Amino acid sequence: MSNTPLLEGLHVVDLASFIAGPAAAAVLGDFGADVIKVEPPQVGDAYRSLSRIPPNPHVEGVNYPWQLDNRNKRSIALNLKSPGARPVLESLVRRADVLVTNFPPHTREKLGLEYDALVPLNPRLIYADVTGFGEEGPDAHLPDFDVTAYWARSGLMDLTRQRDVPPAMNAFGSGDHSTAITLFAGIMTALCRRERTGRGARVTASLLADGAWAASMWLQAVLVGAKPPRPIDRSDPPNALGNTYRTADDRWIVLVFVNEDKQVPLFLKAIGRPEAAENPRYADTPSRRAHAAEIVALLDKTFATRSLAEWREVLDAAGLTYGVVQTLDECAHDPQLLANRVFVPIDDGSDEPHLTIDSPVRLDQEQKVRPGPAPDLGEHTESVRRDLGFDTAGIEDLRRAEAVA
Repeated sequence: MSNTPLLEGLHVVDLASFIAGPAAAAVLGDFGADVIKVEPPQVGDAYRSLSRIPPNPHVEGVNYPWQLDNRNKRSIALNLKSPGARPVLESLVRRADVLVTNFPPHTREKLGLEYDALVPLNPRLIYADVTGFGEEGPDAHLPDFDVTAYWARSGLMDLTRQRDVPPAMNAFGSGDHSTAITLFAGIMTALCRRERTGRGARVTASLLADGAWAASMWLQAVLVGAKPPRPIDRSDPPNALGNTYRTADDRWIVLVFVNEDKQVPLFLKAIGRPEAAENPRYADTPSRRAHAAEIVALLDKTFATRSLAEWREVLDAAGLTYGVVQTLDECAHDPQLLANRVFVPIDDGSDEPHLTIDSPVRLDQEQKVRPGPAPDLGEHTESVRRDLGFDTAGIEDLRRAEAVA
């Protein structure tokens, strides 16, 4: 395993805001890239305030969303609306290997940040652009968040609910983080292409496209003529053995049996209902599908007799496939996640550092950078400007032009 991070020496300019774009840049930083976060003076990236927006939990003194997606970055406060900022921006672009943005098309045009405007400064630039609804089409200009584009527009929000129950709001950032990995993959593909051709490329990703990919199994069925599946009624599902059940202590178990001919007899014996195996209504898969509501009623009564811990012991002993619907608190202390280093300590110099969530891309042969603190607004403005070659007089000129803080 090399001691030098894989992407050390790669320069990334993060012009994006909120989640998907900055999260993709954070993954590049996890592998050692130098990521410069460009933020407007005074207010910074609006993502800094997300932890104060309900229903997000509040943790006194800890801006946990900002830490998650902006670790290991350097922050420069730069007013892109000021003409005086242009020399700094162009210096950043000339030096960059990757630029990440999520500005809407009209904002990019107004600020001179379009791909065609920047690529002449650096033909090797990887220009990574993430949008809500894609670059083209009648709704490309619409404002978006992952809840509107990834979840709602793709059909996922309609599918991931019970029948006759209103759609639920998704966990904040869930679609963004999925799309961030897509953008990261596109950036790495473009870097591979640059190794072969010597030229950069434009990389695009959208929340809507990622949502469609997440819903793709059933969406593909509809594309080839299938009737769109309706949200499932758990009391009368298509398959009672692919369903959720409540235990005596108000916890939920999800059964997922694929090889039913083998698993059903084991299951019925384990739960104390071996006689059900002789019932012709439950004898084979077609019969079980036809009598799904009846089976659910039977299993509801059965699972309600014991606690989750008792049922786990029973199902584990029988070697059956099931899942526990865990709470976030249980997930945060899950030994499986800890054993696989999904949670890693933040290198903030404290005796008992907080844990953060590692990005899911891994190579056994490469060491990631240990997560450091996310930057304060403009924390590295001075050092970045000097890296770009601005002397003291040049820096004062930028301040007078209100281009930098």
